[in-house]
Amino acid sequence: MTALQTLATLRTSQGRSAAAGRALAHPVAFLMVVYAATRVFALLAMVVSAIWFQTPAGVGHLHPTVGDILGSWDSVWYKRVATTGYPVPLPADPDTGLLTYSAWAFYPAFPMLVRVLMLTGLPFEPAAVLLNVVLGAASVLVVWRCFHFAVHAAPQPARERLALVAAALWCLYPATGILLMPYTEALACVLIAASLLLLMRRQYALVAAVAIPLGFTRAAAPAIACAALAHLGLRWRDDRAAGLRPLHGQRLMAALMIAATAVSSVAWPVVVGVASGLPTAFFQVQAAWGQKPQSGPFVLWISWAWDSHGLAGVLILVALVATYIALILGRHGRWLALELRVWALAYPLYLLAVVRPITSMWRFLLLDFPIAALVASVAMRTSSGASVVAHWRRRVGVVALLLLGGMMWFTCTLLTYVPWAATPP
Repeated sequence: MTALQTLATLRTSQGRSAAAGRALAHPVAFLMVVYAATRVFALLAMVVSAIWFQTPAGVGHLHPTVGDILGSWDSVWYKRVATTGYPVPLPADPDTGLLTYSAWAFYPAFPMLVRVLMLTGLPFEPAAVLLNVVLGAASVLVVWRCFHFAVHAAPQPARERLALVAAALWCLYPATGILLMPYTEALACVLIAASLLLLMRRQYALVAAVAIPLGFTRAAAPAIACAALAHLGLRWRDDRAAGLRPLHGQRLMAALMIAATAVSSVAWPVVVGVASGLPTAFFQVQAAWGQKPQSGPFVLWISWAWDSHGLAGVLILVALVATYIALILGRHGRWLALELRVWALAYPLYLLAVVRPITSMWRFLLLDFPIAALVASVAMRTSSGASVVAHWRRRVGVVALLLLGGMMWFTCTLLTYVPWAATPP
């Protein structure tokens, strides 16, 4: 290598180090730039999907637009809730008498917030998109703070860098285009990440306050409860080891937090039951949409794998789940706080237990944001996990390109509506 080449390489390396230093010095600004850039890319992906992938038969006119993509699928139902409310009595099939499709399957917190924003004169779609853009930005920042939290986590000298890259990679998760649409994911992510962050900070009363609106946003409170119980168990042990009275001065707030997560887990089903006069109305409506957890936990996924590929399919499914659990419990997950690891285990296992095999799982797993931390760890750290590899930028760049391709695939494949081959996002 010539002296000129050596100098050029040194300058490039110094430039990269300087850029990384600026990002670490101004993490909020860096993350907002990444978030804005990825939202632009997601919108461009919707343009591509509308022009080249959306069939006119799915939208009712010859020239599909981005508006058709933004207002499709569950957005239609959230619009109904925001503009006309929930139907009473609950719609039932005239032949069988069973409850059928209705807006009652959709949680009310997000559409009610949009309704408030619509008081400014904005139509539903612009109001919902604007709200989700803001909530999505807040999600990225709270997720980053969760990754940054170091208590009950293995020591990690490059924690700040790992946390920043992990939060940035979460913006590239293939299903994050949904954060632009009138869906509940952005609100749910803010509430879930905030609950976990407040839990790690031992602010139990605030966790309880956040858990209640979460119960009217998404069915995620049971997994939050698991994280809360793990946190309290570990704190009890630590307090006793330190010669302190366990949970001194916070026992009442801890009990309130657990009670709030329990209430949150059943709040919306109870409201639907009271409003309809049928105690199991919510679950009957969910069954009309295809959700039938009474078949047994995990049974539907195992049956799907067996029907698709026989024993090999079941073994692949088990291997994928086992690999994920090993990553969470192993060195790639240990740099995260215990509460995040418990959430990362409880939430997807809860989904596998109660949700049928459906392409919407890609979207549901958006809320399992510790996945981004695992990806960042695999891409950036050495085999022992003790340090960050020298060429981590190239490896993260490759991962980012793959995720951008995933965003394009998700948008063009699942956000488009084809009546004869519907694959819901």
